[in-house]
Amino acid sequence: MPNDYPRSHRVADFIQRELSGLIRTELKDPRISPMLTIASVEVSRDLSVAKVYFSLFDPEERQETQEALGRASGFLRRQLARQMNTRSVPQLRFHYDDSAERGAHMSALIADAVATNTTSEDEGDNADTDGDDSDASSKNRSNDPS
Repeated sequence: MPNDYPRSHRVADFIQRELSGLIRTELKDPRISPMLTIASVEVSRDLSVAKVYFSLFDPEERQETQEALGRASGFLRRQLARQMNTRSVPQLRFHYDDSAERGAHMSALIADAVATNTTSEDEGDNADTDGDDSDASSKNRSNDPS
């Protein structure tokens, strides 16, 4: 029976936790935004490469932050080696994660579509509510025990 939580996933989770702390506390590069978040980490099955996906509050800082992280990857890898109990430490490759931006864009498109959606059913419902309320008041009187 295959392992439900393989070693590569455990290593990826460890790297994600440790990198978040290392970037926040150890890196002093001003090009790295303080609003950087490590979104996820994917480690290859042989644990040789780790794809580190990061997101930023300000997407304008994407390019310079990615370059700074690429330059700091050796330092971060050495720091990880001190904390990991593995024979080798994966090579770190940083990739920008734009899923939050795409999600916001899709939400805006859906909101626009809902706002402009008018069907004949919606118009028919309005006609019923504009009618005489005498039926509703007579039903209320018939249910009244007094």
